[in-house]
Formats: sequence, structure tokens, C-alpha cells
Amino acid sequence: MEPNHDSSLALRELAELLTSIDDDVSDARWPFVDEQDRVSYRQFAMHALHHGLQFWLEADPVRPWFHRWFSPSKKLLGDNPDTVYYGTVIDPTRTYRIRGNTANACYTSFTVESGTAGAKMSQKLGHTLNDSEFDVDAAGNYELVASPEDHGRNWLRLDPDAGSITTRHYFEWQRCAALDPTLHIPLVIEPIEDPGPPPVPDDAAAAAGIRRVQTFLRSVTLDWGHTAPPPGVIPWVSARPNEFTNPADHDGNLAIGYAATDNVYRSTRWQLAPDEALVIRGRFPRCRFANVVLFNHHMQTPNHDRRAVSLNRVQTVCEPDGSFRMVVAHRDPGTPNWLDTRGLGCGTVFWRFLLPEEPLEPLETEVIRLG
Repeated sequence: MEPNHDSSLALRELAELLTSIDDDVSDARWPFVDEQDRVSYRQFAMHALHHGLQFWLEADPVRPWFHRWFSPSKKLLGDNPDTVYYGTVIDPTRTYRIRGNTANACYTSFTVESGTAGAKMSQKLGHTLNDSEFDVDAAGNYELVASPEDHGRNWLRLDPDAGSITTRHYFEWQRCAALDPTLHIPLVIEPIEDPGPPPVPDDAAAAAGIRRVQTFLRSVTLDWGHTAPPPGVIPWVSARPNEFTNPADHDGNLAIGYAATDNVYRSTRWQLAPDEALVIRGRFPRCRFANVVLFNHHMQTPNHDRRAVSLNRVQTVCEPDGSFRMVVAHRDPGTPNWLDTRGLGCGTVFWRFLLPEEPLEPLETEVIRLG
């Protein structure tokens, strides 16, 4: 039976997209080596669908709402166990008031994403404000204005290609902030001019929402790898596994959608046999925040409720001289600072150094065999 409503057709298109994603597990661009990798891809697609439904199905830039990007059961695009992220769609021609509280975060920021209208992937970073660039009172409260017109110090500029806003709230605690169910970050966005109540969704609106979900889901699955730059193109992404490139330059990550302009990144792939481990030696610079995170093929952290797949400075046991020695391994090496691969033979080691006050020292690596 042929659908006689556009929303029905859109729903069938979504079902066809899910079938295409299942077929995509065999595409040669993926570095999958076993069935577990393919299972992981299907599960990742469900995380992306979860986000698409939450963020894009009823997205309304006239009446925006901040949605939490990640949770222990929804991970994609490089989640961070020490950070809480929110996002909202916006209309770059409108003016909004953003009110919130830092909630004792060590860093709070707002970044405009360019090119995301209609659920497309962020193409580059727009204007960013961090908590040193806007006024925060003694209780942690602040108020910003997001608009195309200048509104002074607490102004988040909206350029014509702006489509959404991403917020970051970093915490450097012993327990990862993303796992704390009691952590509440007050955050509200509202249009300066009241647009009135939203209209009742009709067939066209429902179809448009379902197709936005499709657009987002396709961008992080079928389109991924065809549009993303290969290893080595981004200076801080090593083209060689198990070692870091340690570049000196930092351009603010402005050309990388969903990145943080205040972060300096370092990244490599680990490739380890069952009895191998990757030892990483280095030293934390003076900075606002720093951590290292392990990701699977899809830039998701493995489950970290009971195992350490990330380490911040508070969690890291340093050597007497202030340096650190971390071990990426499939099993406990019997030394401090174990980063648990959760059995993944290959994945990404990803560093964030936030607002460093001095040049980063090189990260040195060595592959060893565990006894």
C-alpha cells in the first residue's frame, strides 16, 4: 500500500535508511576486523538515532530548548566523561537571551556551530564565548545575548550561517561528571520577542522532522568517512598508530565542526595485541583543564561506569618529578593510571588541554608486552 501522507513516506524513508546502515557495515572504508566491530557500528547508529530524535525531530529555532548532548547511554562525536554538553537550534536572524549558572564547573563556554541548519553536520566554528569573556556574578549566575547585532561584552554573535549552539561545562573531579545523576546545570534560552505558542504539528511538519532525523543519522553513518579528513590531514591527528605527532601550532580548531576553540588536542590510534600495552609518558602543562579519553571506531567512550577509560589531572597519579606514566592495556598492568581498552584491539587515544598557559611537552610512547 502506497503512503498517502508525506509523514508516512518520510517514516518509510527512515526505515530504508536503517537498512542501508546495516548494509554499510561491510563497506571497505571502515577499519572493522571482526563481528564485534560490526555490532558496535549498529549500536552506534542507535545512539545517533536517539540523538536525532531528541534533538532534531521537533527542533524549533523560533522556540529553542537546550538538550543534553550525551549520557551514559547516548554517545557520539567524541563524548567526554568529565564534561556535560548541551545544544540547541537557533535562527541566525533572531535574538535570544541565555541565562544560566556555572554550577562550579572549572570551565563554561558557548560555541556557535555553522552550517547545521536542517540537521546537517557542523562545517566550522562560529563565535565562542568562555566564562572569562562574559560577566559571572559571585553566585555563578550569568546572562548572555545571542544575536546578529552587537550587544556588548556578553554578546554571542550569530553569523548568517549559524544553525545551532553548543555549550560545554568541564569538571575535573575524582568521579567523572558525566556519570553524576545529581549534577544539575541551570541553563535556559528564550527568544527576546515572544513568538507565541507553537502550531499544532501537521503532516508537513511531521515529515520535515522525520527527515531532519534522517539527515543527521545519515551524516554520522553512511556519509562518515567519505567527508571526514583522513588521518594526517589535521596536524594533531597522528597518521601512525601508537605515537603522537606533537605539533607546535594551534589554529583554534575553527575549521572543525563541534570542536572547542579553547582546546589543544592530541590524538593517535592504538593498535595492540592481547598481550601488548601502550605506555604514554608526559607532563601536564599549566592549563584550565586536561584529560585523556579512549574512543572506539565511532568516537564513543567505552562504558566507564566501573572501568577507567579516561583520566583527568585529579585522577592521575603523577611521578615524584610531576610527570605521568599512563598505560593503555586490555588488562590491569598492575601500575597506576591504567586506561582500559575494554578489549578493543584498536581505538583512539584523545587528549584535551584546555587554555594552556605554556607550550605542550611532547607525549612519548612505547609499546610493551605484559607478563
